[in-house]
Amino acid sequence: MFTKESFSVNGEALLKKVKELIAEGNVRKITIIDKAGKEIMSFPLTIGVVGALLLPVMAAVGALAALIGECTITVEREEEKNESTEG
Repeated sequence: MFTKESFSVNGEALLKKVKELIAEGNVRKITIIDKAGKEIMSFPLTIGVVGALLLPVMAAVGALAALIGECTITVEREEEKNESTEG
């Protein structure tokens, strides 16, 4: 099961926020939407996609941040399973 969360950021904070979200580890997909509601960029983050594989994505996000003003980041997260061990 997945949950969605949205953040409004300006261009300057876009790359920083995306890096923070990736570092959290439970993010499955990130979508960047402009203030008019148009999807600009969307990329999946599957388990094991780290380091060098993210460099092209981060370069694209950095370039995008320089071009746009305000935007919204929508994050799709994997819901953590809360298993109870009460007995």
